[in-house]
Amino acid sequence: APKFNDAFFRTEEAQRIGDNVLLYQQVTGGWPKNIYMPAELTEQEYTKAWNAKGDVNQSTIDNNATTTEIQYLARLYQATQKEKYKEGVLKGIQYLLKAQYDNGGWPQFYPRPKGYYVQITYNDNAMINVMNLLRDVSNGKSPFTYLPESTRQKAQKAIDKGVECILKTQVKQHGKLTVWCAQHDRETFAPAKARAYELPSLSGAESANIVIYLMQLTNPSAEVIQSIESAVQWFKDSEIKGIKIESFINKDGKKDRRVAPCEDCKPMWARFYELETNRPFFCDRDGIKCYHLSEIGYERRNGYSWLNRSGENVY
Repeated sequence: APKFNDAFFRTEEAQRIGDNVLLYQQVTGGWPKNIYMPAELTEQEYTKAWNAKGDVNQSTIDNNATTTEIQYLARLYQATQKEKYKEGVLKGIQYLLKAQYDNGGWPQFYPRPKGYYVQITYNDNAMINVMNLLRDVSNGKSPFTYLPESTRQKAQKAIDKGVECILKTQVKQHGKLTVWCAQHDRETFAPAKARAYELPSLSGAESANIVIYLMQLTNPSAEVIQSIESAVQWFKDSEIKGIKIESFINKDGKKDRRVAPCEDCKPMWARFYELETNRPFFCDRDGIKCYHLSEIGYERRNGYSWLNRSGENVY
């Protein structure tokens, strides 16, 4: 949706896709993830999607779901002035507002009642995606210029609560503010486990976008400034230099990945750092912590982003 130009939203194809987006919108106002919205549906597929609207446990902000659909419908309404698209936008925003916890955090899925899905979720930028969209809503930024003042005020209130949650979840390491875990307990704010290989830790990926979000706040409080400065220092202290991730063909003839030395490469950051020692680690589906990428199995070694350069955007 962000890549389409304005002219596209004035086409019949844009409306055909928009009607699919409305079809997949659940009774919660949110959307399931990983749906190919441009598909030309058969009657059977249409019926299946319609019947799934009440499967509320699939509504999520994971994998850019819900925020992307809201943005698409908002641009489509701006181009067509058709009320059904505006109604979809308002229902979607209402879903995001309702899904927020009183403490300001957002779960990955709502209203799914249990599992790691209920934790406050920064993973894959889920919560920050929501806050970025609500910031545009609050500011009346295009394509949300037509939303009522009451919706804009609710969005700003949600943002304020979200910032409070971010500050409360920032992890202290031996009394010193650092960064964030990908998930935090929805009640205690403590770093929380998700999937078997996603242990409580400091995140070198999600934390970068959290810091960038805080940097974009107007008139930040002293607490926000301290949070930013502490996180930036953590990124500086946690650089991993002299390595790169390279692809190679292993002894079984498969494309594989490994860590290799590199003299002139930019710094990298690990996806996970130990909470107490700040040591980077890797983990397989058995939940056992390892300190070398080569020590975990082929599937997880190649199916997850263990090292990244996200920190270079922070300073």
